[in-house]
Amino acid sequence: MRESLLHNKTILLGVTGSIASYKAVDIASQLVKEGANVTVAITEAATKFITPFTFKTITGNVPFYDMWDINAPSREMHIELSHKADLMIVAPATASTIASIAYGLADDSVALCALASKAPLLIAPAMDHQMWSHSTTESNVNKMIEKNIDIIGPEYGRLASGELGLGRLASTMNIIGAAKHKLGKISGDLVGCRIIVTAGGTREPMDPVRYLGNRSSGKMGYAVAEAARDRGADVVLISSVERGAINGVQLVNVETTQDMMDEVHKQVNSADAIIMAAAVSDFKFNRVQSTKIKSKHKDINIHLMPNPDIIASVGDGIVKVAFAAELENIIEHATEKLQNKKVDFVVANDVGSKESGFNSDNNQVTIIQKNGNIDKLPLLSKIDVGHEILDRLINYFK
Repeated sequence: MRESLLHNKTILLGVTGSIASYKAVDIASQLVKEGANVTVAITEAATKFITPFTFKTITGNVPFYDMWDINAPSREMHIELSHKADLMIVAPATASTIASIAYGLADDSVALCALASKAPLLIAPAMDHQMWSHSTTESNVNKMIEKNIDIIGPEYGRLASGELGLGRLASTMNIIGAAKHKLGKISGDLVGCRIIVTAGGTREPMDPVRYLGNRSSGKMGYAVAEAARDRGADVVLISSVERGAINGVQLVNVETTQDMMDEVHKQVNSADAIIMAAAVSDFKFNRVQSTKIKSKHKDINIHLMPNPDIIASVGDGIVKVAFAAELENIIEHATEKLQNKKVDFVVANDVGSKESGFNSDNNQVTIIQKNGNIDKLPLLSKIDVGHEILDRLINYFK
């Protein structure tokens, strides 16, 4: 299992006085699970919602919360925490803290650490929608953006006031995704590369209700996109399934094979590589009915015609990776695909396997390259398979 991008990174988590403070415990916990060393700065106001002891239990580190503590383990604790941090995340960030950081004030433990740190800074706001939309908050957020501080969210939903609006703290997954995106852009081995990834099974309409499709979940394509994001690439994910956005990845939703092909052609001229993880439909209906076909028709004759071949339509000057979903003679069929589609390598997998078939979180693939190399990989998580693909892709950029 490949180590997370966050492994052995020191993340300074700032927690401020919002009702969403309790969610910071989950953020800290997930960062620890990713292998990060998590230190916490918590404001006095935040301790009204959650105790410092909770964070000590989760992270194993004593939080910094009292700027005047004469018994602090370090003489200048905010300096020590700030200097050791690879990344600082403030989540939740109140309107007050945002104002302090925007103007360089140091009036609480979190703002003090933010001012002392040279590490990249991510801010995840949480407040009532009226506070978020206030012109003063907008001005303060713009000041932060001008200082290259990244803003995560907020999200739309039910707020502490009971009203619906924009102001909810971003999800833990989104915040951790933003952290990986930021760190990947600093030290990733794909920084400066632009990669197109396709995902999901395309749908070919028969009528306004029915369609021709396949069982592809899109998980493999999403995993490849996430892995490329973590390694610093600029990623465009063209997907026919809706699995939610990935922080730092440009998502384009499509439905049919022709839709996907059109979008690929829009993006490909500025890309360095394309990874066709999508299970595109090989056929489409010759004629799409404008109204629903009624069930009284017991026998229906349908005429299918071939869809365009997306990967074969992409010209030279870009690294091309195809997928081959097979049930038998996997290497033989994948080798034939490698030659016919003129790609650099093919990722072949047995979709009939219970362990690595459709909708599984794992995959077992064989990678066949045009130089003759054949690598049969063990059963891996799909994110690890994504990294294996990218490990080979990098060689084509050298």
